[in-house]
Amino acid sequence: MEQNSQTNDTPATRQILEGQLRECYGRVVYSHKTHEKCSDILLTRLSTIKLWQIILSALTTGGFISTFLGAGEIGAGIGVVISTMLLILNAYTKNYDLGELAQKHKQAANEIWFLREKYLSLLTDLAMGEKPIEQLKIERDALLESLHTVYSGSPSTTFEAYKKAQDALQTKEDLTFSVEEIDAFLPKELKRS
Repeated sequence: MEQNSQTNDTPATRQILEGQLRECYGRVVYSHKTHEKCSDILLTRLSTIKLWQIILSALTTGGFISTFLGAGEIGAGIGVVISTMLLILNAYTKNYDLGELAQKHKQAANEIWFLREKYLSLLTDLAMGEKPIEQLKIERDALLESLHTVYSGSPSTTFEAYKKAQDALQTKEDLTFSVEEIDAFLPKELKRS
């Protein structure tokens, strides 16, 4: 271990770096989960809109068929109201491609996941004490640049998605595993219990 090969590679310096990396790791964990939740919210919204488009299309067709079959002004009035609702819904989906936006959030989540794992590896390397502090700082700075690039190309998240991410991480303990859960995935030579 090259703990003191450079004058600034001290336990105090490593502790400061660890504090910063832990903070960054926590933010990246939240960003990853928030983008996942944004994607989920948008896909649910898109599914609901598509269902309503089908329902309103069927009702519009039914209203116009009833008019054709002699229901008169009432059938035509209902058909006009329903077709207007369908027009509004279609105009909304034309201006906001929820599927594309959901895909962008999913892509951002995938890229952030990779960086999250790199932060975890960097924290592990720091704890092992085998890399000099200068090397760890270079890796930290490279991660920061990569994260900036991902964030610059990502769509904005919403407060609703953040709250869902917070619930998933704090209450439902996403990303948290018991020793037994991890052991279930590993061969017996790597099990701890």
